[in-house]
Amino acid sequence: MKKFVALMAVLAVLASCTEAKLKEYKLEIVAEYPHDTESYTQGLFFHDGDLYESTGMHGKSTFRKVDLATGDALRKLNFDKQYFVEGSVIFGNELYILTWESRVAFVYDANTLEYKSSWKYPREGWGLTTDGKHLIASDGTANLYFMNNQFALDRKQLVTIDGRPVRWLNELEYIKGKVWANVYTSDEIVIVNPKNGKVEGLIDCKGLLPKNLRTDSTDVLNGIAYDPQNDKIYLTGKNWPKLYEVKLQEKK
Repeated sequence: MKKFVALMAVLAVLASCTEAKLKEYKLEIVAEYPHDTESYTQGLFFHDGDLYESTGMHGKSTFRKVDLATGDALRKLNFDKQYFVEGSVIFGNELYILTWESRVAFVYDANTLEYKSSWKYPREGWGLTTDGKHLIASDGTANLYFMNNQFALDRKQLVTIDGRPVRWLNELEYIKGKVWANVYTSDEIVIVNPKNGKVEGLIDCKGLLPKNLRTDSTDVLNGIAYDPQNDKIYLTGKNWPKLYEVKLQEKK
């Protein structure tokens, strides 16, 4: 009897260690909205029901509060041409904005958008989000970086699918306990368990922006925003003319 109980205990442990099967999703478009084709989207998020976006490129980098219905900027911060703005997020009462190769991070008052400080950032800035306890950043590698409000590293988490690193993690969004990440230059978004870095879901976004709306300036999928007030998810891309409200449908 003791041997049987011990065996069952071992089997239970093994079962708990078995990875859940990777879920694959396709998109259902719920609604579409105008998006500024001059916006090289780097960061996209909602805060208190309002949509915010950071845009890149030297000489064109901005942070803006966006009218969802029209795509127009209601407020806009312009950056010096030396800076290539990347991810952004509001954490606590402050707005955090990363830059790419300059390795400088900017901090603003979240309510007034008044400048507060600049920080030396230890790596390339790419995506940025928050779980409410940390700033969570990507740098184009397979790593996520969990930091405090002064950019001190708490921990680094490798992101994997079946043990293989997932490189080119870019724009990030924290949704219901998971980190969603654009995979740069691809039409895929990965859903990551932030506790262990394992990818639990893969979203196929191929064809989200139809060919007839693409031009020579249309760039890659990049931009994930979750509105917790309405439980809605929005996707767009760099220089895209549309922003889409979407729902996930699990592939059979």
